[in-house]
Amino acid sequence: MTTRTRMNVYFAPDLLKQVEALALRRNVSKSAVIEAAVASFLSGDTTERLEAAMSRRLDKLGRQLDGLDEDFAVLGETLALFIHFWLTVTPPLRDSAKESARAKGNERFEGFLLTLGRKLATGDRFLKDLSRDMSGEQLADETPMPPQDH
Repeated sequence: MTTRTRMNVYFAPDLLKQVEALALRRNVSKSAVIEAAVASFLSGDTTERLEAAMSRRLDKLGRQLDGLDEDFAVLGETLALFIHFWLTVTPPLRDSAKESARAKGNERFEGFLLTLGRKLATGDRFLKDLSRDMSGEQLADETPMPPQDH
């Protein structure tokens, strides 16, 4: 059996509460929590483990940022293509039709906002469904382009 020496230490009340809570969660004694913390503090590999953990977290964040960058690029291209297509195919309106078109546009925009709100609330995302595995050539071959004005 391992011999142990008793030691009296003083803790700030908040720190002692954290030690007690950890001991309850782990189902170990407070002494075991303190002993493990001191051993970890005194071991030489603590800094290396912390660096490795931070490196893994930074790598994960980097991959997430790369994904966001691609998502924004897809979103920007999608919006640009839509605007170009819309401007190309939308004929100018007569003055007599502008008011009814404005009212219909407002009605459609409200429907768009409701649909967008539902999609965002359920977590369904266009970019999640979009295949990123397709090459640019496949996309160019399969994507109809809007008519060009010359």
